[in-house]
Amino acid sequence: MEELRVLRSGVCSTETGNGEVDVYSCNDSDVSSADHLVVMVHGILGSPLDWQFAANLFVQRLPDKVFVHRSERNAKLTLDGVDIMGERLAEEVIDVIKRKPNLTKISFLAHSVGGLVARYAIGKLYRSPCNESGDILARNQCIQVSNGTIANLEPMNFITFATPHLGSRGNKQVPFLFGVPAFEVLARHVIHLIFRRTGRHLFVVDNDEHKPPLLIRMLEDDGEYRFMSALRSFKRRVAYANVGSDHIVGWRTSSIRRNNELPKWEDCVNEKYPHVVHEERCKACIPDKDKSATGDECLDELEEELVTGLSRVPWEKVDVSFHESRIKFAAHSIIQVKDQQVHSEGADVIQHMIDHFHL
Repeated sequence: MEELRVLRSGVCSTETGNGEVDVYSCNDSDVSSADHLVVMVHGILGSPLDWQFAANLFVQRLPDKVFVHRSERNAKLTLDGVDIMGERLAEEVIDVIKRKPNLTKISFLAHSVGGLVARYAIGKLYRSPCNESGDILARNQCIQVSNGTIANLEPMNFITFATPHLGSRGNKQVPFLFGVPAFEVLARHVIHLIFRRTGRHLFVVDNDEHKPPLLIRMLEDDGEYRFMSALRSFKRRVAYANVGSDHIVGWRTSSIRRNNELPKWEDCVNEKYPHVVHEERCKACIPDKDKSATGDECLDELEEELVTGLSRVPWEKVDVSFHESRIKFAAHSIIQVKDQQVHSEGADVIQHMIDHFHL
């Protein structure tokens, strides 16, 4: 049974029987013309409520353009593993598209571990632009026309907020471990006792069926899962990252950088978006196997493989700081305005994301 709610500023929401929430304009003509599906994915131990502020603001600003879905399928089940959550999310997206057949475009907004779940889901949902039975010339021509689709929709924006793209195993990647190597090594061995399969995936210590760790496998197309082709198919990929005060996810892993690539930001002043302290457009980087890519002693081999693999596609990187906030210790939640009453300082970051959103 669906429950319709009318929110302020002409925004309506419908909650399905299993807790999923669609957010859209209350104007029927806007709903008819809105053809861009925006899927919002929460993080570990999260829920659809985490994206309530961003979803409502999105529809207020773009009422006739976007149809927002706040994902719920993984709520209360976020310890099952990135792969299982990704499968559920993929099924959820297909169900949404069936309910609204006029959709033509798709974007993802994901917080924390939700970014990894979304990357897995798009690998499952990716459809090649080429007929598998076509010859090589036809395929090359086809690739020039299109990069493929996600669930038969045109992929537009893939945006993550404080997502541990490089996992959580590296030095200072989980700030509350204080960068103490002994604590970080210990965490790799006990994390599954707390966060189960999801923890194994985050610390890159899983070896299901003697396969490489999942985050490493997600750097390539893996059988029916076209992880990298899917990520590459989006018009843009954006990583929002906290430069500090995020005690859950470190700056390096959320911004897909090595230590020596982290920018200086302290003197930045941005009047329109006060908490955005640095923006960077990174071109795709083809690794040179004959050269050491880093010289950064903080990166182990797996982390280096992750940053190198993800850098093969272009990224926009947006660095955010709440260092002057009275609750800066909650930066991991402020960046997405998880609770509007408590985390409202992050509203300019959400506005920045909407203002730069490709329609």
